[in-house]
Amino acid sequence: MSQPKKISRRDAIKCAIKYAGVSAIGAAATYIGIKLWPEQKTLSIAPLQKNRQAANPQNKTNMKVLLVNGSPHKKGCTYTALSEVAAALEKDGVTAEILWLGIDSVAGCRGCGTCRSTGRCILNDSVNATAEKVAEFDGFVFGSPVHYAAASGFITPFLDRLFYSAGKHFAGKPGAAVVSCRRAGSTAALEQLNKYFTISNMPVAPSQYWNMVHGNTPDEARKDLEGMQTMRTLGQNMAWLLKCIAAGKAAGVGLPAYEARVATNFIR
Repeated sequence: MSQPKKISRRDAIKCAIKYAGVSAIGAAATYIGIKLWPEQKTLSIAPLQKNRQAANPQNKTNMKVLLVNGSPHKKGCTYTALSEVAAALEKDGVTAEILWLGIDSVAGCRGCGTCRSTGRCILNDSVNATAEKVAEFDGFVFGSPVHYAAASGFITPFLDRLFYSAGKHFAGKPGAAVVSCRRAGSTAALEQLNKYFTISNMPVAPSQYWNMVHGNTPDEARKDLEGMQTMRTLGQNMAWLLKCIAAGKAAGVGLPAYEARVATNFIR
């Protein structure tokens, strides 16, 4: 078999022009290693999250969300997580307020049943003060550090009494829980807090992951980039859900007409 005849670069380009036209020039040039046109650069695509966080000057609303800090540390890791949620809410036009429960002990529910007839807890403290403000807010976020794989001893009795005495006033209002922990126990605490919403006819605002941040200090919590992003996404979803509910009400879609409550004891 005969060997292919070697030709010069100049002869190759001449042949391309003579027999194949301009379209073959590029092929011939590529074959012999000549770059006739500059290379195309890869398009730079902005991160999705950056686009989603773009401010919208027309999105201001009259809606408010109460974020409750159930940590004994006023500006610790739980506060850091809630602040990220609050910033995302504010960016989407929803006013956010953070309530710190403080370090004074919150008494647990006595099971006296007085609130069934009065609508108020017999223990007149921060629980009743918060219950009186429920009507002012359109959504709620409850935050807690993880103590022994559970929510804190401050927020647990607070929520027990708040929802037992004023749970009916939360119906139809979105809720969400946020937990912070050094290492583990977060999912157990988060599940504990979410149960207050699902027993009170409250829509639960979601996020892209479970609503938790990890860190032993606020600076460490801020380094949990996925956790911080999860908080921002939660704020965005809460704002979106509130706007959807408001749009539904404006279109004539109100709360469901619930049946009279039935309580069945398992032992008769």
